[in-house]
Amino acid sequence: MQKKALWSGRFAGSTAEKMQQFSQSLDTDWSFFREDIAGSRAHGAMLFKMGLLSKEEQEKIDHALWEIEQEIEKGEFEPDIALEDVHMNIESRLIEKLGPMGAKIHTGRSRNDQVATDYRLFMKKRIHEVLRQQKSLLESLLKRAESDIDIILPGFTHLQHAQPISLGHFWMAYFWKYSRDLTRMMTAFDQTDQNPLGAGALAGTTLPIDRHCTAQALGFSSVTENSLDTVSDRDYLLEFLFASSTFMLHVSRLCEDLILWNTQEFDFIELPDGYCTGSSMMPNKKNPDALELMRGKTSGVVASMQDLMMNLKGLPLTYNRDLQEDKRPVFLTLKTMGEVLGILPDLLGGVQMKPDSIQPHLEKGFLLATDVAEYLVSKGVPFRETHHIVGQVVQYCLAEKKDFQDLSLEEWRQFNASVEKDLLPLLNVEAAVDRRKSFGGTARSDVKRQIEAGWSVLARLT
Repeated sequence: MQKKALWSGRFAGSTAEKMQQFSQSLDTDWSFFREDIAGSRAHGAMLFKMGLLSKEEQEKIDHALWEIEQEIEKGEFEPDIALEDVHMNIESRLIEKLGPMGAKIHTGRSRNDQVATDYRLFMKKRIHEVLRQQKSLLESLLKRAESDIDIILPGFTHLQHAQPISLGHFWMAYFWKYSRDLTRMMTAFDQTDQNPLGAGALAGTTLPIDRHCTAQALGFSSVTENSLDTVSDRDYLLEFLFASSTFMLHVSRLCEDLILWNTQEFDFIELPDGYCTGSSMMPNKKNPDALELMRGKTSGVVASMQDLMMNLKGLPLTYNRDLQEDKRPVFLTLKTMGEVLGILPDLLGGVQMKPDSIQPHLEKGFLLATDVAEYLVSKGVPFRETHHIVGQVVQYCLAEKKDFQDLSLEEWRQFNASVEKDLLPLLNVEAAVDRRKSFGGTARSDVKRQIEAGWSVLARLT
């Protein structure tokens, strides 16, 4: 016999089967069964405190909810699609076990604040796990920066050789990006950590309830301020999706750097075999599949943020059934974040640098041009003039098939009489790197400072 929806009293006819299939949310919100039961148990305890349940009623309801959770865990309780969602299925089962007493659990609440409570509890757990994994990624980057600080490689703008940098400086660039991502994720957690239970359908309730009591029981740090805002609010999910999208954009950029470095043309690195695959036809291939997949999965996360934003666009207050569709984009993002954060630290730890292959690249592109320009500035030549002078030197070198290190002092002085012998020792990449001591620069002394600061940041986050 088909179960009736708990809201069916208003209706003479039953819901069309196609409508049941179309409107059900069990394929997503059944994931909330633990949170739903925890919310109901806290709600029942509060109802007893406020005199809306007797001690006996509260204890029986609490025990029955515990039993239902065990039934679900053991696979003994299958949800009924006719009851639409996790909330109605659990409440219906409670009524089956306790009769009219079980129906008292919905006193002073609505599915609108109930689902908001479940979702926030669910997201707090998931964000906490994401934060743990993000900290692991930050640690892996700090370790790489420490081990690779003495490796010098070209830095790029426009994918053209620009200036020499310490590889430790490169890893720290991504450390700081990911540390901001972690901060954004912490903000998303804080926005999620507010108790919506007791906001009701939209306007609160005339019954005496204590929302701070349920907040404390459920581990929320605060209580939402406005019932209309509470049941319509999905900002905390947008915060999570934005933090995740920004993180994935940074992942995609790092993947692209490593994919380029892994090419035969660059040949800076060797990727770990465990995160690469071969070709079904070409036996010579070692493809950077993990990096490419992470780069590709970024689009799904960014699209998920856009999905929820478009869902919310133009919705009137307060609850609308559109909001039922808020779970799929978030669940996809949670899955992707877990997968990426589960792989990326280990992959980074397994990257092998190839200093011998990097060395020829340090001799291309006149990486020390800016150093020469700044040397001339130290001799009193205005920078715009030095820029022009060094540009002429580059033209000369190209015509003569020489590099800066090949030029004699006399050749240098053809372009500007300020050049002295003290320029020549500066024309090597190690000196160029270590002379960039401006705060945040690539000098190895400053990279060490950054690494120390990074460990301090990580210590504060744990």
